[in-house]
Amino acid sequence: MNYEQIFKNIDDILWKEAGCSNELDYVEQTSWILFLKYLDDLEIERSDEMALQGKDYTYIIKKEFRWNSWACPKNQKGEIDHKAAMTGDDLTDFVNLKLFPYLKNFKASAATPDTLEYKIGEIFSELKNKIVSGYNMREILNYADGLHFQSSTDKHEMSHLYESKIHKMGNAGRNGGEYYTPRPLIRTIVRVVEPKIGDTIYDGACGSAGFLCEAFNYLNEKAKTVEQKQILQKQTFYGKEKKGLAYIIGIMNMIFHGVEAPNIMHTNTLAEDLSQIQQRDRKDVILANPPFGGKERSEIQQNFPIKTGETAYLFMEHFIKMLKAGGRAGVVIKNTFLSNTDNASIALRRELLENCNLHTILDCPNGVFTGAGVKTVVLFFEKGKPTEKIWYYQLNLDRNLGKTNPLSEDDLADFVALQKTKAASPNSWSLNVSDLNPDTLDLSVKNPNKKEEKTLREPAEIIKEMRELNKQAEELLKGM
Repeated sequence: MNYEQIFKNIDDILWKEAGCSNELDYVEQTSWILFLKYLDDLEIERSDEMALQGKDYTYIIKKEFRWNSWACPKNQKGEIDHKAAMTGDDLTDFVNLKLFPYLKNFKASAATPDTLEYKIGEIFSELKNKIVSGYNMREILNYADGLHFQSSTDKHEMSHLYESKIHKMGNAGRNGGEYYTPRPLIRTIVRVVEPKIGDTIYDGACGSAGFLCEAFNYLNEKAKTVEQKQILQKQTFYGKEKKGLAYIIGIMNMIFHGVEAPNIMHTNTLAEDLSQIQQRDRKDVILANPPFGGKERSEIQQNFPIKTGETAYLFMEHFIKMLKAGGRAGVVIKNTFLSNTDNASIALRRELLENCNLHTILDCPNGVFTGAGVKTVVLFFEKGKPTEKIWYYQLNLDRNLGKTNPLSEDDLADFVALQKTKAASPNSWSLNVSDLNPDTLDLSVKNPNKKEEKTLREPAEIIKEMRELNKQAEELLKGM
């Protein structure tokens, strides 16, 4: 049975499950089961490697809690031993009362937060088993046992299927953009920012870790030596995520893409005092799509020099501070950031223009973010020198974007080609910062090449005609 069919069968069972009501539940419940199967495969692989060296491997997970002990015990032929396999209430009791408490405890016993042990504890502190029926769970475990994580082909297929689940989850909710930034857009942003092996890459609002996964794919193709591959595993990708489910999905997504112990922290990035960020904390590259439309409490705002309740703007302050001198960024933000006239928005634009070279603004059409109902731009900037000239590109497509007609990399090919030289075209132009109104620093997208449609009639002409008609009506009424 192929992996896609296994995923479909698991979804079909979860659809019948009383404890699961939507796509978010399906992804959450699939995630913890897949994680434990992945963990078991990883430990077996490590044990085999140590055995080849004549050494013993110390398992992270105790024998009774390993996949082959409780989830799918095997007989001598390597098939599932149905007599030994728990089902019904026995299985759900074991999972809820023994397995989850045992795994949750790893958070307290782990040496440091960047270990796999800590990640296990963190994940199972956040998750609850919502599969109420032990018979449904037995079926799901039997299917999951057919998934493997050893080869790069296995991991590639798993990552593709898991991304598909995240995409569905994003489309299912009103806040699609919260979990899912379209991958063609992410890949384009990565290509423009051009991270290098040895760069540290950061997303402080990483959600399902789409930016980190795509940056890993981009760099993994360029990694030729064992040392370079180790740098990508341990010293390159850093993320933070506030929400429990998104944190878990982000970790799982990175694991499926090939990063064994992702450096993703479960924390509220905005709760950090900006003044406490040191040089050692700063990163070479920032790739991010901070959440749209969130509001932060006043105590969170105290961590920032520019006070605003708008979550995305606080993230922008954080990102500017987190970049090293010479560091590059590609950040998705609502297009209203360019033109809002409140003091905080103007102050933040001034901060960006004075401390960074905002060299490119990509204006995205409506419908890029399914279900989010907002229009966005992508800001590309480099820290360390002020902005003198901004190159704009307005993505004008000859179709409406939506669930059945999403953004593609082909749509963005012209942008990528022109961006290298910042060339002018019907969709692109440059703006000198010296020409901006110094009081408002309005950066709105105003394509000088776009011909305005001529208004057929002037408003004054229409008002004059309405007055004439009213006058005629009054005279008619008088004559009646």
